Amino acid sequence: MKINIKTYLIILMVCIFQTSLLAQTEEKLSPEFGGRVSFALSKKIVRGLHVTLEEEIRFDNNFKSFNRFHTTLGVSYKPCEYVKLGLGYAFITPYDRDDMAFKMRHRIIADVTGIVRAGNWIFSIKERFQTTFRTGDYNEFQNPKAALTLKSRFTVKYKGFVKVTPYAYVEIRNYLNAPVIDAFYNGEVYFTETDGVYTETGKEGWFLSSFKGSYLNRVRGSIGIEWRLDKKNTLNFYFLGDYVRDKVVDANAEGTKLKSYTFEKGFIGTIGAGYEFAF
Repeated sequence: MKINIKTYLIILMVCIFQTSLLAQTEEKLSPEFGGRVSFALSKKIVRGLHVTLEEEIRFDNNFKSFNRFHTTLGVSYKPCEYVKLGLGYAFITPYDRDDMAFKMRHRIIADVTGIVRAGNWIFSIKERFQTTFRTGDYNEFQNPKAALTLKSRFTVKYKGFVKVTPYAYVEIRNYLNAPVIDAFYNGEVYFTETDGVYTETGKEGWFLSSFKGSYLNRVRGSIGIEWRLDKKNTLNFYFLGDYVRDKVVDANAEGTKLKSYTFEKGFIGTIGAGYEFAF
């Protein structure tokens, strides 16, 4: 296949100036809103050691659709007042509206939190690593079997009131094993390059190089209040703003054709309410 000079120059410019965004088009999503409701049981084993079971229900599509059940069993331990360690397992059942079916996932969570107190103020930084395993049939040319994610959250709380604790946090989330696409997009069609020759088609699986890509795919901010009714019962109300930056690969199941490679960007707002019983 012959490529004219104009097309070749466009491809060359993409290669030089957009190395990290090869084969990628950008799509801006409309703002969306949803809700979360959660119920949790927290058991103190010994001083500093707690076990928590939480069930969360999520809604999306501007509160019109059910999104998922999110069941989490976690253990936390504070070896001292400045450090908190956590380990957990989550059973996730998102609802796929296209296939009209639940698609189960398993998640392993590990985190460490540094805590500093200054009068009535509490500042903390949490680093959380998690891996989420897919179940059932999935396209191995679009997503890895286990997605790896690192979350970093900075939180501030004010403990100057008797029963109510206002708080706010900012969180960034990095996707650690995103697909790496070896293709070039000139605005109309995709090309692959071999020994300086560009062609529209390639050998089987030519577009997927590896799952070793990483990028920042979430920036979140939240404000809320914890309302302690008594020693055992606590309510939590919050608003969460989530700026999403997801790379989405659409390929055939055989790995012979890259249909699209899209960088989706958009804002999701969430209103949440939670209840915890501690004993």
